[in-house]
Amino acid sequence: MIKVYTSTVIAAPADVVWARVRDFNALPAWTPFVADSRIEGGLPSDRVGCIRNFTLKDGGVIREQLLTLSDYDFQCTYSILDSPMGVANYVATLKLTPVTDGNHTFAEWSAEFDPPPGRETDLAEQIGQGVFQAAFNALKQHFR
Repeated sequence: MIKVYTSTVIAAPADVVWARVRDFNALPAWTPFVADSRIEGGLPSDRVGCIRNFTLKDGGVIREQLLTLSDYDFQCTYSILDSPMGVANYVATLKLTPVTDGNHTFAEWSAEFDPPPGRETDLAEQIGQGVFQAAFNALKQHFR
């Protein structure tokens, strides 16, 4: 199992950033790599247990399940059910923490997963930079 961790500071209050990222079905609105998304079974997108099914701009399809959602902690955890990356036991957490000096947000995104043999470095880079950091950069640009 490997762990990927990415963090940044966003120049906006945590509650405002949370309002942008909280919706489990809103990836197309705030990430540069998701083309479309839907919640399976018509469930609300903030119901723990709901499954989002989304298509990447490169055509890949990923299914993820919401495991936790806390408006109090500005945090959510989810798992990957199906993905073209071939990862297993993937669990990720996105957490926002208020930075009181300047009214900014400290954002953290981490994941633990079992990669296919020989793809550890490649997938750690792809997820850490190509997904987490790319999404953070888009958020930073939005709130600039």
